[in-house]
Amino acid sequence: MEYVTGVMQTQALELCQLQNGSYEGKTVKVNGMIHAIRDLGEISFVLLRKREGLLQCVLEKDLQLECKRLTEEMAVEAEGVVAAEPRAPGGMELRLTQVRVLSEPVASLPLAISKWKLKTSLEAKLNDRSISLRNIRERARFKLQEGIVRAFREFLYSQGFTEIHTPKIGAKGAEGGSNLFRLDYFHRPAVLAQSPQFYKQMMVGVYDRVFETGPVFRAEKHRTKRHLNEYISLDFEMGYLEGFEELMAMETGFLQYMRTFLQQEYAKELQLLNVTLPRADCIPVVRFDEAKQKVADLYGRPMRTPYDLEPEEELLIGRYFKEKENADFVFVTHYPAKKRPFYAMEDPADPSVTLSFDLLFRGLEVTTGGQRIHDAQLLMEKIAKRGLETEGMEAYLDTFRYGMMPHGGLGIGLERLTMQLLGAENVRETTLFPRDLSRLEP
Repeated sequence: MEYVTGVMQTQALELCQLQNGSYEGKTVKVNGMIHAIRDLGEISFVLLRKREGLLQCVLEKDLQLECKRLTEEMAVEAEGVVAAEPRAPGGMELRLTQVRVLSEPVASLPLAISKWKLKTSLEAKLNDRSISLRNIRERARFKLQEGIVRAFREFLYSQGFTEIHTPKIGAKGAEGGSNLFRLDYFHRPAVLAQSPQFYKQMMVGVYDRVFETGPVFRAEKHRTKRHLNEYISLDFEMGYLEGFEELMAMETGFLQYMRTFLQQEYAKELQLLNVTLPRADCIPVVRFDEAKQKVADLYGRPMRTPYDLEPEEELLIGRYFKEKENADFVFVTHYPAKKRPFYAMEDPADPSVTLSFDLLFRGLEVTTGGQRIHDAQLLMEKIAKRGLETEGMEAYLDTFRYGMMPHGGLGIGLERLTMQLLGAENVRETTLFPRDLSRLEP
């Protein structure tokens, strides 16, 4: 009888094992993809691409004859002696004694992925996405994005939140409006989720504090550098609020944790991409109407949209607080009720505005949040006032009929946050496989 008893240990070593162990002068085995080959005559350098980075291997002349057929993007198993080499990636190299080809490509690469930067268009990168992401710098972007999600999870776990996973197919949109992807669900009308909002609120009545990381869908016909039709939202909802300011404080705590976490766990990627992490020790807070007025007064920009911030206004607000406070982030609060969803809590002192906020990061909105209406009667009155249909919202509304604590939450756009962190020009650069008006593949 044979048994599986756990993770199998392999002879092939990873970069972290080579770098952290005492292997100098010892013969080891590694595997990887051939990233680049430099033939210098007497010796050749072969760079192996592994999940943690590059390993420099050295082929001496007597072995080159056996390895003449090596090409880029071959998968190989290599054996050799570890030697210190300060000029090599990671400060070491592998002096090869044997190479075994595991697989080889049958076509030439469409992109020069071994170059330091891919000097091609974004469209070309996206068309051959699985290949362009093999470039060291391109894939480092998504390692940092991984770090953002890990930091979000770890921080919220430390604050007593429970992770949930909610449906992405539903009967009703959470945000209202017409930006819904509609589909046929076994001969019944359904929509793709604009956000996990309804489910977050339902579950905050169960666990007090909940969070989710998952896709959301917006059928918006935008052709901008900041919009996607599918993106990843980092959401949380917390109960027993004394004020919506607690939500901004919690997000500030996450941003501080994220900064430290990336410095500790992703220093290599930060250095590779030359990322300057943002300040989050003290984030300014400004009311919506005050922010718009500042922009109008200081930069001579007339206010054209009274109920929302235009992209140029966001940019100028970010510029103002960077110049005045050296702040990378700014919370803009008390958005007009007219442009916020029906569940947004209105300010008792001024019902024309809501107890809500956006977080701007270097002049771009990356978060929307606020306090929710928790009183069933007020919620029904708001729905009636908006002329909304309640069909498909029965379970959501029942949640409030049977009692709900004061609560609120927010959603962070992961791709936008990554975009601003990296200083990218287009949100598609920080999206693995973007979905927009024209792109459904790959």
